[in-house]
Amino acid sequence: MMVDGSVRTLKEVGRKRVYRAERGQHGQGSGKHGRRGEEAVLRVPVGTQVQAVVGGELVADLDEVGKTVVVARGGLGGRGNTWFARAEYRAPRIAQRGQPGGERELQLDLKLLADVGLVGMPNAGKSTLLRAISAARPRVADYPFTTLEPALGVVELGYERFVVADIPGLIEGAHSGVGLGLDFLRHVERTRVLVHLVDGERPDPLADMDAVNRELAEYGGGLEARQQIVAVNKVDLAEVRGRLAELRELLERRGIDASFISAAEGEGTDDLVRRMAEALAATREERPATAEAPKLRPRPLGRGFSVRREDGAFRVEGERVVAFVEMMPVEVEEGRQEMWWRLGRWGVSGALRRAGAAPGDRVRLGKVELEWPG
Repeated sequence: MMVDGSVRTLKEVGRKRVYRAERGQHGQGSGKHGRRGEEAVLRVPVGTQVQAVVGGELVADLDEVGKTVVVARGGLGGRGNTWFARAEYRAPRIAQRGQPGGERELQLDLKLLADVGLVGMPNAGKSTLLRAISAARPRVADYPFTTLEPALGVVELGYERFVVADIPGLIEGAHSGVGLGLDFLRHVERTRVLVHLVDGERPDPLADMDAVNRELAEYGGGLEARQQIVAVNKVDLAEVRGRLAELRELLERRGIDASFISAAEGEGTDDLVRRMAEALAATREERPATAEAPKLRPRPLGRGFSVRREDGAFRVEGERVVAFVEMMPVEVEEGRQEMWWRLGRWGVSGALRRAGAAPGDRVRLGKVELEWPG
């Protein structure tokens, strides 16, 4: 799975339910080892999180272009006959099968990567503000929840450029999934600065602001501590202009230096953009330059193993031993002899004896079940 800067959504990935890579090829005679199977690469947008469906483990956070993660181990190619040769066994007539690749059920979740997030109650004017300060054209209408999914806009101030996200509006209970809340909050996680847009036309704008901040705090992840710039919108309306002094005083009592803007008319938006740029400069974290984006690979096969009793048989567990046995041609005598010789060298036979196994007992390794020769 690789982050591709040209991919914007997960819609294309979601068109298929199963992605299948090629299995490892079988080993052959004349010393020909089987090659590894061709990999299947899923190209995903920046900000994709990969989570295991079973257990909920976070597999990878793909937060930069070029970052790669191997989410399922590919099948090994089978070893050819000469790999089994040794001084007393000069002409082996067996070769390993290619190994099937691993299987994994994953959930992909896209969290936007934006520098600034616009937060506020529904219909506060976030989409109108994004249109006013960038080239983005989100849908705008005079009713709540016009914005049903996040929209991004690039804002330019001189030589400075930064990304602003218009996030769906909040209602109380958003942190627990009410309304569009979780769709809103998961995208806010990655922003460095929040612009809290307050609708100056509402009966109690400060109560609205408090409700949004409560939802940020309830969601967790430090959102309540994220730097906020408060902007009171709709000052072009006569009703709002008439109460500006009252709103300014109420906010100053809380120690809030608010911007007063009209997103629809563009009034005060230039000053607000400057405040965004200054806040970003103050919070910018220096990241060490890397020659290339990291590639996250699964760990090597573990060499450890264990033996336990299981329904009248003995179960051997261990990544390396199970992979080896499942690739061996145990349906022929020569393959079984070579397998038990190798497992004896690795200490498996001794562990079976210590566990109480006797010649003739059944031994299970992965999908293979055999009689132990002792």
